[in-house]
Formats: sequence, C-alpha cells, structure tokens
Amino acid sequence: MNSPTSIYRLESNVRAYCRECDVVFATASGATLTDIDGLRYIDFFAGAGSLNYGHNNPYLKKHLLAYIEQDGVTTTLDFHSDAKSRFIERFEQVILKPRGLDYKLQFTGPTGTNAVEAALKLARKATGRSTVAAFTHGFHGVSLGALAATANADKRSAAGVELSNIVRLPYDGFFGPDIDSAEIIATLYNTAGSGYEKPAAIILETVQGEGGLNCAQPRWLKRIEQLCKDLGALLIVDDIQAGCGRTGTFFSFEAAGISPDIVCLSKSISGYGLPMSLVLIKPEHDCWEPGEHNGTFRGNNPAFVTACAALDYWQNTQLQDAIAANAELMRSSLEQIIARTSPGIAHVVGRGMFLGLRFSDPTLAGRLVAASLEQGLLVETCGPEGEVLKLMPPLTIDTATLTLGLEKLERACFRTLSINATPTDALRGIA
Repeated sequence: MNSPTSIYRLESNVRAYCRECDVVFATASGATLTDIDGLRYIDFFAGAGSLNYGHNNPYLKKHLLAYIEQDGVTTTLDFHSDAKSRFIERFEQVILKPRGLDYKLQFTGPTGTNAVEAALKLARKATGRSTVAAFTHGFHGVSLGALAATANADKRSAAGVELSNIVRLPYDGFFGPDIDSAEIIATLYNTAGSGYEKPAAIILETVQGEGGLNCAQPRWLKRIEQLCKDLGALLIVDDIQAGCGRTGTFFSFEAAGISPDIVCLSKSISGYGLPMSLVLIKPEHDCWEPGEHNGTFRGNNPAFVTACAALDYWQNTQLQDAIAANAELMRSSLEQIIARTSPGIAHVVGRGMFLGLRFSDPTLAGRLVAASLEQGLLVETCGPEGEVLKLMPPLTIDTATLTLGLEKLERACFRTLSINATPTDALRGIA
C-alpha cells in the first residue's frame, strides 16, 4: 500500500475512510479507481452515493469542460445565472411534471446537512412549532440541527452540546416484522396524556443508508404521511443518499405513492460529484423571507451544468431499466453467497442498487471490507454496529464490471466466511 507520511503527520485525526483503505488514488473513470502505482479497483462505494453516474462521466464532463472553456460564471450565490435557469427549467420538465409534483426549489449550502438544516428550520417556521420527530437508526448529517435528528451514537457524542427539540420514533421494523410501528406512533400522538405534542415535522429516509439499509414499506410510509396531515405537521423525506435513482426511481419514495412536503437532495444531484444541495418545498410552505436562510456556495454553477446534463438520463426509462437489471444481478449474487454459508450468518438488505449483507456477527462486515480491498474492490460498512456490508456501485456501471466486482466480493467472502466453493469458483481461481 502507498501512503505519504504527510497524511499521518498533518491531516486531522478525524479522517476515517482512509484508515481502512490505505490507498492513494490518482485517477478514476466510470466504476474504477486507479492508485498512484497503477493498481485498479472496482468502486462499489461511489463517493458514498455522490457518484451515481460514475467517475468522470464523459457525457457530463463534456458539458462541464465546455462551460469552463467559455468562461461560464463559477459562483453566483443566488444571483440569476443561465446555468441555474437551465437546471430549474429542466428539472421541472424532466422530473417534476412527469411525476405530478409541484415544488419550489431552494438551493442551500453545498452539502446534504445544509439541506436538512434548511428543511428543519423551514418546517419550524411554517408551523410555529419547535419539536421535530426523527427515527431510530436515522442519519441526517453532522451539523447541530441535522445531528440532533441523527440517531448514530458515535456522531451524536461528538457534538459537545445538548442536542434538543427532537423526539425519537421507532422506524418500520424496529420492533420486529410483526409489530406495526406506524400504529404505535399514531397512538402516541393521538392519545391524550401520552406526552407527545404535535411536531413541526417528521423527517425520515425511505431506506436508511447509514442506519443499516433498513427499508420502509410503502404502506408504512403512507401511514406516516397521513399522520403528518392529521397532525398538521410537515413530512420531510431525506433523499440525499437514497435518491437520484439509487433505489430504482429518481425519488426513493415514488413506489410508495406519497408526496412529501419537503424533500432534501444532495450527493448525486450534481451528477458529477460537485458540491450541490437542493431542497424541494411545496409552494404553500415556502414562507421564507428574502435572505432568511442562505449560504455562500448555494450558487455553484458548474454543479448546475452537470446536474442539468445528468437529467438527460431520466428523459426515458433506459437508465431505470438498467438499474432494475443491475439490482437483480446484485441481489442474486448476494443470495447465492448466503446460500453457501452456515444458516443465520447473514441476510440481504436494501432496495434497488442500494444493497448489502447484514451479519449476525458485526465484526464480519469490517473484515470483508479489508478482504474486498485485497481483491481490488472498494466497499464500506453501515449500521449501528457496522454490521452491514453496503454495496453502492455507480448506476451506470456496465454489466461486465459489475459482474467482476461481484466475483471479487465472492472471493473475499470465500476467504473470510469459509463459504463452500463450487467448481465454477475453482475455475476462477477462488478455491
């Protein structure tokens, strides 16, 4: 492995990913990364979901380079710009109108947590209430407001101050498959003397990425949406990691048939990994005063350019069909791995191309990250104990590369989990 000593000497102790992946990357294309020694790695991490269209996507790069070459304006805060106008118009045409959605667009600071902060702040302003309801195992960011809504104990412990004005609710399946937590939540809010006051908003992820790839059922989401209406609270969907096609449709909530009051987008909304965040607001809730919430880098025009170009992938169903096929291949491969292990070791979790293996022994996922890296595959863990091995390859990955990456994972599993080898494995050089 190659790692300049300056990283250890000068970079803050807060660094995390590089502790498990001591590789210095130099170039990247599509679903592969290359280090400074020329070794190639298949990327099933995709910038934590910020590279859904792959590294240096040539179509998006063409638009970006052309914009820079013509001296397109770089940053405009919220001044008008041609790049922003084009994105807004295209987003309405390609994403909102075909789905029957009516939202105002708010551009916030450059990261997902900025979008969440704006959403929480607006919900409190619109309702005049202070408390927001968030869920067990939820993750929404690490700035103080978003961190208060986040359930991760390790992240919360670093705050240094009290994280208040949040009430924690049980996510779908938290009490097991036979208990409907939505009914429990409704009872708590609708029963006098429960101590549960009407919240400003309920914020949720339809698939909890950092929380362990927990998936909310459509009927559960619809029940929470109805509860919000009954309470006069706003429904906020944090679609920062699960959105932009990751679960199979542009928005992760489409299959549930719900219409959130506020939607938070970031990560892959720019299409190219450029910093950009977006809050979608139903018009009746857009009660901001001019400049009441702002951020210097809310006008990142190169990001608007690539975001606009990325919408071309959603003009038809070609990408969506490819995601479905890739998801089927991924799930099948994971199920085959499980079938060759001892019963109860792991099971498949997630939805779309947002899949993983949840292990009964939390240490196995971390060991598989290391074993996969040795095979030339980049993956990560998630879940409250790091018990889930999470797979997030670019949505645009070609079948051959996806298959090769899954074979690398299979090899890593063979060495780590002692799974039963097959003749096919032996031909690949696994056994």
